[in-house]
Parts: sequence; C-alpha cells; structure tokens
Amino acid sequence: MKFGQVDDPSQIDFTLPKDHPRTAEILKKNTKGLEDISIGCAKWNKTDLKGFYPKGTKDELTYYATQFNSIELNATFYGMPSAEQVQTWKEKTPKDFKFFPKITNTVSHFRRLLNITDVVTQFATAVLNFDEKLGMVFLQLHDNFKPKDYERLEKFIKDWPKEIPLAIELRNNEWFSDEEVFEKTMKLFEENTITNIIVDTAGRRDMLHMRLTTTSAFIRYVGANAESDYARLDDWLQRLTDWKKLGLKNLYFFVHQNLEKASPLLSAHFIEQMNKDWGTEIHVPVMADAKTLF
Repeated sequence: MKFGQVDDPSQIDFTLPKDHPRTAEILKKNTKGLEDISIGCAKWNKTDLKGFYPKGTKDELTYYATQFNSIELNATFYGMPSAEQVQTWKEKTPKDFKFFPKITNTVSHFRRLLNITDVVTQFATAVLNFDEKLGMVFLQLHDNFKPKDYERLEKFIKDWPKEIPLAIELRNNEWFSDEEVFEKTMKLFEENTITNIIVDTAGRRDMLHMRLTTTSAFIRYVGANAESDYARLDDWLQRLTDWKKLGLKNLYFFVHQNLEKASPLLSAHFIEQMNKDWGTEIHVPVMADAKTLF
C-alpha cells in the first residue's frame, strides 16, 4: 500500500492524537462489552506476502485462514465478485472467519457515486453470499472526491441496503480541514450507522482523526517498513484498551505495509501483545520463512 508513503519515516511524528470528544460518547452507547476482534492483512497473494507461506502451499486463502481470522478483501475493488466466487471463498475458510470486502472501483472511482444503483445492487447481492462470514463492507473514495460532492455521498449512504454493515474511508484533506464539513459528515455517518474508517499512514496524518461514528473501530494501519512500526502498534493497543473500557463493541484492524511482505510479522506482534494485555487467545500468525522479510 503506497498511499501515504514517505521517503524518510524518521521525520514523521507518529504520535496518536487525542480522541475526538464525540468518540467517548459514541462508545458509551454499547453496554455489552467487546464482541468481535478481527485482525488481518489486505490480501492473501503469495507474491505480496513473501516468506509467509510454506513451500508447496497449494491454496493460499485456505492456508491464510489458518493463520488469521479475517481479511480486508481488496480483490473486490478491482473486479465485481460473482455469487459463485464469494461462495468459493467462503467455503475455503473456517466458520469464525470474516471477510471485509471493498466496494468495486466502478462505484467509487469511475462513476464517483453517480448512477450506481445497478452496480451497488449487483455488489450487495454477491457479498450477501458470505452470510455469517461477512464482517463489514467498506467504501474507499478517491483522493480527489471532495466535499463539493457531499450530496452524492449523502444519497449513496441513504440508498445503501441497511442489512449490510458499511464503513467509509474519506481521503481528500478537505473533509478533515473544514470543521463544519467534518462535523456535518460525521453526523450523517452517525445517523445512518456508518463506521468512519481511521487510516494511520506516514504521509497523511490528517486521516488519523480518532473520530468514531459507531461502536465499531475500523482501522487501516500502514507500516512504513521501519523499526518504529512496532512502537506504533503498541501505541494503538493502548488506545484500543481505552476504547474497550469505554464500550468498544467491534474491533476491525488491518495491517498494511508499503512492502506488504512484512504485514504478517507486524500482525503477529500486535496479536501477541493483545493476547498478553487483554487475555485473549487469538492465534498468532507464523511466518514460514522470516529470513525473507528484510
């Protein structure tokens, strides 16, 4: 994931900002405690995750699902999934595995939320075949999709099929720099139970807004292939511990790298620390050949 990549990560202040005041209020709405923790990578492709798969692995997804409990499914961004494809993916994974498919780029990038009823219907119909393994669908808007097109976003949200949980990632800086626009948009998300995605990447600290709009936290963490990646994950665990105490219901945490091959190693560190601090028993992914990482 090259979005937000910088030449020299050592020059970046990776300190997590304070929570938006509304975040605590949102979390306190959940009184039943933490229900789901999904931690995974963005893809299962052997070419990207070098050193992760044992030699002779025949089916990458089947093996991936023995090591992780979820996947941020970017494959659906580049091509519309069919019901048959979804069913195949579903059958290759254990009963507690979750998929988080990204909405196809026809919706977000090519049609830019205009005249999309047919495509959204096709996409929604396909991913519903994940059944109980559907975690949350997410929409990633183009970097140049700006608040001037707020009405398109509003219509998309209001037309979205309510039976499918949805998260949205806003990328253009104008959504965050204009406080009035930001609050208006966050209110729209809250009123329609849309989860606001938080992105932690070196070159775009504005996307680290720490503003939750539901009791689910959907975090896309992008390592910089630097030693600081581990300390950043430790900081995240501390913040998530605070959110857990406040009422966090679902945690969806996906680890990316500028060079994806280190994603499983970072995920293992994060899960290991979580198991230690939270008393969870999430499987710690194992690298088949850690020597290939650096």
